[in-house]
Amino acid sequence: MLSGSADAGAPPASHRHPRVTSFRTRRTTLSGAQQATWERLWPELGMHARDGDGPAPLLDTDSWFGRSAPIVLEIGCGAGTSTLAMAQAEPDIDVVAVEVYRRGLAQLLSGIDREHVTNIRLIRGDGVDVLEHMFASDSLTGVRVFFPDPWPKARHHKRRLLQPATVALIADRLRPGGVLHAATDHAGYAEHIAAVGDAESRLRRVSIGDELPISTDRPTTKYERKALAGPDVTELLWEKAP
Repeated sequence: MLSGSADAGAPPASHRHPRVTSFRTRRTTLSGAQQATWERLWPELGMHARDGDGPAPLLDTDSWFGRSAPIVLEIGCGAGTSTLAMAQAEPDIDVVAVEVYRRGLAQLLSGIDREHVTNIRLIRGDGVDVLEHMFASDSLTGVRVFFPDPWPKARHHKRRLLQPATVALIADRLRPGGVLHAATDHAGYAEHIAAVGDAESRLRRVSIGDELPISTDRPTTKYERKALAGPDVTELLWEKAP
């Protein structure tokens, strides 16, 4: 599932330095059933973005999935509610779901097992690490970033995932016609994402309902249903120019 050298997908110069991570650390524990599922399925369906020797090398998705298909990278899949539903709706697309927290990945593994879904693979680690080292330029049909941590305090804005350098990296990894789909329920972060995406010269804004190579029909999560009276969700879409 890994092939070649990470040099083939070398990051833009803007990422060749230490960066502030966009996630909080936390301890998580698994239930007995989750642990059993993890031990059975993780060796086949999961991998880590880093080990003691450093970042993982370039990913051979054809080998990992056992077929050649368009690849969508979802950064921050959480418990995988959207991941699972969207993968089931698009069986001809392969999804690589990235998450830092083991419990979220374990919940997604349980869903994959329960629903017999075959077109999802999981990576535990930092999404920017995955973009930098595991995918080459023009290799992704889509990148999904749903409800990234907004880091609402001004002094923490530098921790937001969707900064100009990261959006530039996403644009590089998308193939021509590929799609960046972001969603947030934080109005301030929505404005920030919109400005950053619109400023990236390789991306052009598109809308839900446009003819695109991947679905933008994102299911409503349990979190959203509980918060229907709260903030509106903003969906933001860009396509990489040919």
